Amino acid sequence: MKRGRTTNEANSSSSEDTTEKESKRHKIVEKKSTVVQSPDWANLLQDIILQVFQYLPLLDRAHASQVCRSWNQVFHMPDLWRCFEFELNQPATSNLRTTHPELIKQIIKRHSNHLQYVSFKVDSSKESAEAACDILSQLVNCSLKTLGLISTARPSFMDLPKSHFISALTVVFVNSKSLSSLKIDDTPVDDPSLKVLVANNSDTLKLLKMSSCPHVSPAGILCVADQCHGLRELALNYHLLSDELLLALSSEKHVRLEHLRIDVVSENPGQTQFHTIQKSSWDAFIKHSPKVNLVMYFFLYEEEFDPFFRYEIPVTHLYFGRSVSKDVLGRVGMTCPRLVELVVCANGLRPLDEELICIAERCKYLSAVGLGECEVSCSAFVEFVKMCGGRLSQLSIMEEVLIPDQKYSLEQIHWEVSKHLGRVWFPDMMPTW
Repeated sequence: MKRGRTTNEANSSSSEDTTEKESKRHKIVEKKSTVVQSPDWANLLQDIILQVFQYLPLLDRAHASQVCRSWNQVFHMPDLWRCFEFELNQPATSNLRTTHPELIKQIIKRHSNHLQYVSFKVDSSKESAEAACDILSQLVNCSLKTLGLISTARPSFMDLPKSHFISALTVVFVNSKSLSSLKIDDTPVDDPSLKVLVANNSDTLKLLKMSSCPHVSPAGILCVADQCHGLRELALNYHLLSDELLLALSSEKHVRLEHLRIDVVSENPGQTQFHTIQKSSWDAFIKHSPKVNLVMYFFLYEEEFDPFFRYEIPVTHLYFGRSVSKDVLGRVGMTCPRLVELVVCANGLRPLDEELICIAERCKYLSAVGLGECEVSCSAFVEFVKMCGGRLSQLSIMEEVLIPDQKYSLEQIHWEVSKHLGRVWFPDMMPTW
């Protein structure tokens, strides 16, 4: 009996040892399974890396390309170079960042044929404008879809010899057979270069912005309108606007224009003569493009407004950058039934009560108003808001504009205007710094 008991005890001890060993082995396996494997970044799918690179700034993308060969290959994929902005600034005179010269060389050497959406942002120096032209003249293997020349301060492209600028721009016009968007404000572009543009891109051009281009004549812009029947957006100075241009944009061959911006600018009072556009031309234009946004910026002196707002004009967005008289604003109310937005930077010391009421009565689509250095009585302003109602989605009025009267104080007008707008409204405050 003792012998049997001893055997059983030995078997039980052996079984416990086996169980303990099995438990330890399972724990070791579990520990090994919980060890996190470090990711193999080099073997990530290139499509994933490409998606990440598209969200990175250029400098970070360049640093990431040095991680491994696979990432460097993605860095040079065509999809990453279709859209590029050249920032050209002189470090001695500008604190803005600039595209490194070595990177520009690499782009021209390896990616010029991939570029499609290109813009140049230059500072006020002539050197930066020249650098932009040098790059343009080397883009002989690309077919751009959009091109923008942007002066961040003074229009530095105007400092260049016209022949140098035109030669560089013509390279793009000739080689880009599908240019759809062109922004060349404040540049020495001229009529012959526009003819080259039209000869090579008439079927694809949809947007053209060329305000402040003194070397372009009405005949030059008319050539564009006659040939580019797909043009949907156009921005130009008033001296290029003509009855012939409006009629060309109204022809059956031409698509309906969506956006027309006209800058009416005078640098010296009394030295610029402004012509008159016939009402019949405006009527034909609006009949062909009934939903067009007609935007007009006025930078005139008071005595130069005589040719304007004498009959109905289909303007939708109206901006007065200089002081404008009560008489002109009164004519706006009588002649601009399609007006959607009105901004008046300055008027003088005579209240605009009657003029605002007239605009509210006749401009049934008005939804945005901004008033700067003007004067309006609180009662007239409340009546104006009441007549326009909730359609005033934007109402920016400096507090100094509102003149308290017997009916409303500045404290009361906040509640009254908010009631008619259907939302909380406060006048804008002038910064004290």
